Amino acid sequence: MDFRRLFDILPYQQARFPQQSALAYKAGGRWEHYSIAACIEAVNRVSAGLLRLGLEQGDRVAIFSYGGSPRWIFSDLGAQQAGFISVPVHATASEQELAFILRETDARYCLLSGREQLERVKALMPGLPALRGYFTLDTLAGEPGWEQFVAEPSAQDTEHIGRMREAIPEDALATIIYTSGTTGEPKGVMLSHRNIVSNIKATMALLPADHTKRAVSFLPLSHIFERMVAYTYLAMGVSLFFAGPPEQLLETFREARPHYFTAVPRYLEKAYDEIVARTRRQPAPVRALMRWAIKVGEQYRSRRRFGPGYRARLFWARLLAFRVWRRHLGGKVEGVYVGAAALQPRLARLFTAAGIPIYEGYGLTETSPVIAFNRAEPGGVRFGTAGIPLPGLELKLDKQEGDEEGEILVKGPGVMMGYYKREAETKAVFTEDGWFRTGDVGRIVHKRFLQITGRKKDIFKTSSGKYVAPLEVENHMKGSAFVEECLVIGFQRSFPAALLLPNFEALEQWCREHKVHWTAPAYMVHNNKVQQLMDEVLRQANETLPSHKRIRNYHLLSEPWTVETGELTPTFKTRREAIFDKFRKEIEAIYEQGARL
Repeated sequence: MDFRRLFDILPYQQARFPQQSALAYKAGGRWEHYSIAACIEAVNRVSAGLLRLGLEQGDRVAIFSYGGSPRWIFSDLGAQQAGFISVPVHATASEQELAFILRETDARYCLLSGREQLERVKALMPGLPALRGYFTLDTLAGEPGWEQFVAEPSAQDTEHIGRMREAIPEDALATIIYTSGTTGEPKGVMLSHRNIVSNIKATMALLPADHTKRAVSFLPLSHIFERMVAYTYLAMGVSLFFAGPPEQLLETFREARPHYFTAVPRYLEKAYDEIVARTRRQPAPVRALMRWAIKVGEQYRSRRRFGPGYRARLFWARLLAFRVWRRHLGGKVEGVYVGAAALQPRLARLFTAAGIPIYEGYGLTETSPVIAFNRAEPGGVRFGTAGIPLPGLELKLDKQEGDEEGEILVKGPGVMMGYYKREAETKAVFTEDGWFRTGDVGRIVHKRFLQITGRKKDIFKTSSGKYVAPLEVENHMKGSAFVEECLVIGFQRSFPAALLLPNFEALEQWCREHKVHWTAPAYMVHNNKVQQLMDEVLRQANETLPSHKRIRNYHLLSEPWTVETGELTPTFKTRREAIFDKFRKEIEAIYEQGARL
């Protein structure tokens, strides 16, 4: 048996390795497990419920939920197999974005979870004539919930669902996913069953997972990355545990003991910061041990033949320090797959050295999403790269003559159908001979590894005529333990500069060690000794950069960038224009002061 559409995946698993715990979710303090048979039954009940609402083929159903859950999966597949189109919406979408998506797609119903999401949808309903109603995926007093939404399929329902399933081709539209909107309003990416299934099958061939493994999911399923991976787990028979609220995440890891999970770089950065913070509260010998172990881990290289001295240090670091890290994640982790943004190579080396292998990848919503990723096979990892292009996907670089890098172009079955209701914008992102323009610039290193150097639209030319790819410089600067966020500026200016957000956990530790009185971050960014430290951090980082890419001045920020305050997208990418606007005065002050590094 094979699968061609997303809703074929559950019967595919049932025929090959019927899991008694295909999906699991913690509710009321205990785990609820769904066998693959129970999952199929729940999906059919969703289809029957939607049919009884009087929806017509092709109608859109929005899913507006903070986190993933079995019911999210059931809603998605239940809508698809009955001939409807699912439209996931990020829980962190602004009021304007939420209204825009529901209005543009003419969503008929909205399935949601959480009181906050409920109130937001209710407030918008008077201005959305196409939206007939909503149902909550969880139980909220006085509101139409799951039991009022789903229905036991009648014989007529079962026959109708069967006919619809058979009639849906693999090239049919399965979902509309809206991009994060780093600039302008979001665009709806139309993905077919074939788009996503092709990505799943190519990924399955490279993952060392099977029906004996477990995985944890804690990223929102509104992200195509997490959604595709969730269906990949189901297709491979992996038991998938959905994490509850963020504060219960470590508890979920300890109880589920997963072999795999996916993450965004920010999660690993925060995990590292938490490790540093906990270490700081330990006795002096423990602090010294952990600092030593971290230095050992940061020296790890994926392809280096280690000498006996380093092998011995790594053995003791794992035994005495890193095993605690693994225990917090359940003790069985075999792979962490990281996407959505660039990860600091320093952290990838450190976690891998600790026995928590990191596999960074790259892709876009428009490519369903994976384009390349580092692999568990021998020789399949290069830190600081996005990995090896996916089988079945054609990739080339649109390079200028003599250049080593260029815009990444791809062609293959995972490339989107187009942007919803945007023919001109769809046409603009394809070449005349059918290659999709990713908008990202990269190069091929070590013969077959893709390295991302920046967004094409973000590359700028200084007033001296030199081109700078800011992402490349930003990731380089974030290699320092003292730099949490960095935004490089310099378009038509005389030199590159940066807005820097210090890593305040590391900075506070440094202040204690150097007897610098610590107060609040808003005051510490103006402290002379802190600024001297950051000067030295940038000077050291600049040493390995070409002259025209070196940061010559900077401004320290004291408030973190968040989705809520507008500096980050729901997938934690930087909203560059929003930050430029917010810190326009600080940027002008940098250039009034002039170059000083």
